[in-house]
Amino acid sequence: MGGHHSHHHHHPVLSGKKLLLSIVLNSIITVAQLVFGFISGSLALISDAIHNFSDVISLILSYVANRLSLRKKQTSKQTFGYKRAEIIAAFINAITLIVIGLWLAVEAVQRFFDPQIINGTIVIWMAFLGILVNGFSVLLLKGDADHNLNMKSAYLHLLTDLLTSVVVLIGGILITFYQVYWVDAFLTILIAFYLVYMSWSIVVDTLKILMLFAPDHLIIEDIEKEILNISAVKNIHHVHVWQLNDHDCHFEAHIEFRNDIRLSDFDVYCEQLEDLLKNKFGINHVNFQPEFNRDDEKKYIIQD
Repeated sequence: MGGHHSHHHHHPVLSGKKLLLSIVLNSIITVAQLVFGFISGSLALISDAIHNFSDVISLILSYVANRLSLRKKQTSKQTFGYKRAEIIAAFINAITLIVIGLWLAVEAVQRFFDPQIINGTIVIWMAFLGILVNGFSVLLLKGDADHNLNMKSAYLHLLTDLLTSVVVLIGGILITFYQVYWVDAFLTILIAFYLVYMSWSIVVDTLKILMLFAPDHLIIEDIEKEILNISAVKNIHHVHVWQLNDHDCHFEAHIEFRNDIRLSDFDVYCEQLEDLLKNKFGINHVNFQPEFNRDDEKKYIIQD
């Protein structure tokens, strides 16, 4: 018997609208930075524009995944619907962020040895515009980033844009007024390392979900102990725990009862177990197979 209880903490429709607004704003800033980057001769500004463009593509990917995740209807071929669309988008986004971070680091090292003479005034104004636009987008997505990996990856893209614009602004000021060229490369390397560090955690988290790992906060031995506290239960084995996405955690197991109980009694025990797993462990979808004196392996972890 299984019981599915949904408990989403964010609002996908509102998140989609925020992503769409961020896509429009970042498309505008990308075109502006590219045009004025060529006019000013600033490689930093052109790099920032390319970075912004890659983020626009990633935001579009996140938006599409967000829209797919709203399709609740399951079919005979898609029994879970599109619930993992956002996880896949988050994984792809995080990988691209790592690639961008490494690319920025390489560019920064090269810039140490080949500093560029640029029109600092244009760079300052465009960087300031980038800070305003990216800052607004970051604030827009921040609330959703705490509990949704797809929104978190989109948020990190925009946060990196914001930090990059700050670096370009600082570089523009120092180059214009003090002729300090190396600081741009130094700050870019710091941002690149931060970007790779933050993105790696998303790669790990999404891979764990895609590989059907049990959530980090759950200890199966603790779950087993709680279930065995129910007097009618003799043994629990063949346990599987996995996450479908950020919000849905599934649990299935074979439960051996001490007595040959009726089906109506099993229903009562199932409700008791469902409440226990939901309230104590945050598991919102369970499936139990009842057994009585069955001759099979009794290990709680068995590889099919």
